Amino acid sequence: MTNLDQIAKSKMEFHVETLRVDSHTSLSRCKSAEIILDTDMAGNPNAFNPAELLLSALSACIIKGVERVSPILHFQWKGIQVIVDGIRQDVPPKMESIRYQVIVDTEESEERLHLLHENIKKYGTVFNTIAPGTHLVGEIRRK
Repeated sequence: MTNLDQIAKSKMEFHVETLRVDSHTSLSRCKSAEIILDTDMAGNPNAFNPAELLLSALSACIIKGVERVSPILHFQWKGIQVIVDGIRQDVPPKMESIRYQVIVDTEESEERLHLLHENIKKYGTVFNTIAPGTHLVGEIRRK
């Protein structure tokens, strides 16, 4: 069993509490962090709405995946950016498709970039939660 397989087998629990503040916002708390959410029916430009929060969770999952597997793969990089776009369908309401780009500032080979991408897809919790119910496609490329 590889180190990556051992990581995949461990179980973790998560806890988030969300409180409606007013008709415009809600507040989610986790550990010692807080995030303001757009729960206004008209929209709130100063907060993430639920769909944007989902896309942000995917972005964070991808970056955390890079952080997790880089030492195992001995993958060297200087910076990373993730761009995510989603399309929502109305009936039934769901995220129909999500497209992402992972842009890595690295001098690693294309083959190693591909290996990093495969590991992100294989070991990402949010990635693997979203993928079965959504058309999820993306690419990894060098900056």
